[in-house]
Amino acid sequence: MKTTILWSLLAGCCFNSHAAINWQQASLTYLYGTEYRIGDPKRHVLTLEHAANTSWGDSFLFIDHSVSSRKDHLSYGEWSPRFSLGKNTSWQLAGGLLKDVLLASTIEQGERFTNFLYGVGLDLAIPGMKFTQLNLYRRQNDIGANNYQATLAWALPLQFGAQAVLYDGFIDYSSAHGEKATSVNFTSQLKFPIQHWLGVQDQVYLGTEISLWRNKYHIPNSAAVKSNEVNVNFLLKWLF
Repeated sequence: MKTTILWSLLAGCCFNSHAAINWQQASLTYLYGTEYRIGDPKRHVLTLEHAANTSWGDSFLFIDHSVSSRKDHLSYGEWSPRFSLGKNTSWQLAGGLLKDVLLASTIEQGERFTNFLYGVGLDLAIPGMKFTQLNLYRRQNDIGANNYQATLAWALPLQFGAQAVLYDGFIDYSSAHGEKATSVNFTSQLKFPIQHWLGVQDQVYLGTEISLWRNKYHIPNSAAVKSNEVNVNFLLKWLF
């Protein structure tokens, strides 16, 4: 019942005719890595992303499509709309570390499952950061018992002389449930703009994505099934 109410509120905000988009950004990323765990270790991945800040809150969506060296295809996507209390109520924060409190949600869509996450989001004011978000979720899993998740996401612009660099990423901490182990996924990207080399106006980044995953997919790491992943990917990203 609580989940139904939350999704009804979010859907009403997202598709309200009076809702306005303050800004939006889409991107397409190509990744190639050779140390993936659970399945073929060598994979090419295309990721389509869309982020938006709106009159009702914000939204982030991505869709991954991977092709392994064995020609196995796999698709996975997430949509994370968040409803801002600061934008939609008279409640305001008087500065400090906490910028906004939001009703947070995520839909995870895999090949054979759909998971719903709902909870509370916090926008944090961290000096030097482009953004910092902490979301605390209750997970309603399609397969297996429900559990809890905390997600920290950030973007940190850096400058090394004349060279601009962007370091961004996320950390997912998902609790153990049933026979499934606690899973921690620390994925970050370090990249620098190269559009001036290419002679184009759109932002283009070259860099690397590093995934450090403990008990991937909640599978306990063991000698028989190695689910702890350290995976360095080549990255090329186009923003449009």
